[in-house]
Amino acid sequence: MMKKNNNNNNHINSNHVPRNNVHGSPRKRCLSLLSLHFSLRDYAFCMATLLFFCVGSLFYQLNGGPPQILLDLRLYLGNSTYLDDHGPPAPKVLPFPSQVVYNRVGKCGSRTIVLLLRMLSEKHGFNLVTSDIHNKTRLTKNEQIELIKNISTAEQPYLFTRHVHFLNFSRFGAEQPVYINIIRDPVNRFLSNYFFRRFGDWRGEQNHMIRTPGMKEEERYLDINECILENYAECSNPRLFYIIPYFCGQHPKCRDPGEWALERAKQNVNENFLLVGILEELEDVLLLLERFLPHYFKDVMSIYKNPEHKKLGNLTVTVKKSFPSPSALQVLYQRMKYEYDFYYYVKEQFHLLKRKFGLKSHVKETPRQDLSNPVSVPMETEEPLEDEGDQDDEKWLEDIYKR
Repeated sequence: MMKKNNNNNNHINSNHVPRNNVHGSPRKRCLSLLSLHFSLRDYAFCMATLLFFCVGSLFYQLNGGPPQILLDLRLYLGNSTYLDDHGPPAPKVLPFPSQVVYNRVGKCGSRTIVLLLRMLSEKHGFNLVTSDIHNKTRLTKNEQIELIKNISTAEQPYLFTRHVHFLNFSRFGAEQPVYINIIRDPVNRFLSNYFFRRFGDWRGEQNHMIRTPGMKEEERYLDINECILENYAECSNPRLFYIIPYFCGQHPKCRDPGEWALERAKQNVNENFLLVGILEELEDVLLLLERFLPHYFKDVMSIYKNPEHKKLGNLTVTVKKSFPSPSALQVLYQRMKYEYDFYYYVKEQFHLLKRKFGLKSHVKETPRQDLSNPVSVPMETEEPLEDEGDQDDEKWLEDIYKR
């Protein structure tokens, strides 16, 4: 009888364990109950949810997700996100990208930058990959695959440069490189191209004849006002829709002036471009490139300010350039409204980036152009000024490297 009572006691003890018993704590009992009620159906639901997020992430990467270095850069700079305050600390030194693409926009200082890159590649030992194709920015699918294959197999670290619209490497299973670019005031870019095609630059009086041998004399000397006001093809859309496709990409809709191409171009700037600078503030662009990509652009300012380089740079200035009348300019502004929307967006992002690094601008801030009102004075692209602030800029750069 006594033995039976002991068994009953043991049975009771196994179901009513004291609170100080580690193996029978409330937490353990809760987990035990959860495990009993966690059915196979719940398990399948959880696994399906996990699979969904994994596949979604994979598709995001395959369809042009940002390269890791851009995510690291945003963490480095801070985007006022929850992660900035609660995530891992920002890296002290940015990772070194071994694949950089400069899909340079025509008549936006690209020849100056390429000249600097040739000197820098010899100085720092990176592989500068250039292209002799200057007039084919839109590619077929097979041409995209072939070009991406050729670029991806180049010896790293490399910097590839060519006049070509944005290429989505990840779409074809290749690693997405880091992009950089420079743009300028759209009207100034158009005028520079208009007169360059006709009269070339200071490198030679016959330079323009080589580039446009089939141009008739009446076309070569066509007055810019007549071209604009009489709606010649060269001075009308879609010819004026030029900058945005470099950032929108190879999709056919990127060639149509409109909101779709504009928004896609802005998205690509945010997700795939390390830096998009403004030609009017070229020295600031070079300072930031030297900060972000020191393995490529270290000492670029000393080369750029070298008197010998200045002489070479002056040879690429377009000759016989003139400005349209105010009425013709107003027509241009209206036709290029999407280009200006994009230009001001990039400019604001560029100035935000400069402020984050405490960089003082070399040029005066110009107000945003009101495209609905007539313009009396054309907006000239200003050259960077050399003033007493140069020493402060050198100190800024030294301080930035000590961080």
